Amino acid sequence: MAKKILITGITGQVGSQLADYVLQHTDFDVVGMMRWQEPMDNLYHLTSRINRKDRISLYYADLNDGAALSRMLRDLRPDYISHLAAQSYPKTSFNIPIETLQTNIIGTASLLEAIRQMREVDGYNPVVHVCSSSEVYGKAKPGVPLSEETAFHGASPYSISKIGTDYLGRFYGEAYGIRTFVTRMGTHSGPRRSDVFFESTVAKQIALIEAGLQDPVIKVGNLSSTRTFQDARDAVRAYFLLLEASEKGNIPCGECFNIAGEEVFKLPEVIDLLLSLSTRDDIKVATDEDRLRPIDADYQMFDNTKIRAAIDWKPEISARQMFTDLLNHWRDEIGKGKIPLNR
Repeated sequence: MAKKILITGITGQVGSQLADYVLQHTDFDVVGMMRWQEPMDNLYHLTSRINRKDRISLYYADLNDGAALSRMLRDLRPDYISHLAAQSYPKTSFNIPIETLQTNIIGTASLLEAIRQMREVDGYNPVVHVCSSSEVYGKAKPGVPLSEETAFHGASPYSISKIGTDYLGRFYGEAYGIRTFVTRMGTHSGPRRSDVFFESTVAKQIALIEAGLQDPVIKVGNLSSTRTFQDARDAVRAYFLLLEASEKGNIPCGECFNIAGEEVFKLPEVIDLLLSLSTRDDIKVATDEDRLRPIDADYQMFDNTKIRAAIDWKPEISARQMFTDLLNHWRDEIGKGKIPLNR
């Protein structure tokens, strides 16, 4: 019987790309947890397989419904769980802090507690990937690469919620022996990246300008940040390799890992690169006050030593290719008549 992986948050960029990776590189069955009203845009290329139940299916549940999570685990009993579902937008979290904390902290606790209770009853013991975020480091000290031992400094309700998520993943591994591990992914992008994130909104605006749907001015927020970038398709490969290593017992319960790109950009350099890929040469850049956060995580440089010692992994997709694919993604979406909000 094929092994089964449950991906919470499968409709997101990373969840959908993890599903793609598993379907392409393994014989595992994939089950994606989603809320019934979520958009399916990132899964349309898989709907024929989903309809045929060809190694992939969907399960409707919500992190804020503990009973639904328990029922899902009893029904599915997955061998692996990659917990990616979250309220994942830092800027939005300033407007909905309570929902962000409820979904990301209490929702994660509900999932892990349901696993713990099943383990006590019948020994159920899946490998559980808990997705934290590099945002846990928040207002980090410039000039010092961030390692797994760097102190946390929440810079948004989102980052504070992910600090809670991070601690929960480690606690349930260390206290109860659940085979958890925690990942803190640095800035990641590529096709399907939501337009609420910096480089994606820039690419989206360039595509809108090229299509004659926006004046030739890109609106941006704070550009003082320096960070590494990586393609999410590289990151999901790391996720899967960590799942395999944990199953083999090569990773202690509750271990945490940074996963980050190794190409460094100041945000104006990202704009310049994307503009160099445009068919237009008259595009200007302007600051939009509505895009500024009350506080920013403006230094995101990482030390990948720990993860590269644990698994045979390194980023393979260049940043230029990632940004090219991102811009082409928005050109394709707009070319299909899907006109996105200017946000």
